[in-house]
Amino acid sequence: MSPVTLLPFIVLIGAMFLMTRSAKKKQQQAASMRNEMQPGSGVRTIGGMYATVKEVNEDTVLLDAAPGVDLLFAKNAIGAVLTDDEYNRIVHGIEHDLKTDGSVVPDDASSLTETDEPAADASSDASDDKPLDLGKKDAADKPADEAVEAKADEADADGAEPKKTDGGADAK
Repeated sequence: MSPVTLLPFIVLIGAMFLMTRSAKKKQQQAASMRNEMQPGSGVRTIGGMYATVKEVNEDTVLLDAAPGVDLLFAKNAIGAVLTDDEYNRIVHGIEHDLKTDGSVVPDDASSLTETDEPAADASSDASDDKPLDLGKKDAADKPADEAVEAKADEADADGAEPKKTDGGADAK
């Protein structure tokens, strides 16, 4: 056999070796993580449940999921051992101050306005203003309602019904 025909087989065997090596490394890391579990540490199971380790045995772990609720899991069912800060952030909602400047980002857009008034006061002031007339004005700068009434009065003076239009050039 020539070396050219052996090359694909060698590459395939090398790739399989690298894949099994990385998988074996991950399994060893997970096993060492599970063996380092101690009572009192927070964990996440492979099903996504967060709990505190109460007791560690050879193949099982006793977890405290809630006050008075103890669950027995296989060690293989532990997906991750969490740090105290991470466990408290996820389970109890306790955030540690990561920023030292103490600036707080508001949840609403009230900080984008230039006024220092609360958002509730600003909205009540807006409702006290006169409503804006957004209707179009005719050539004589009369409000649209007055122009319609004037046309209706002209039609009544002629004795005829007002004409209905389809919105052509007359309707402005």
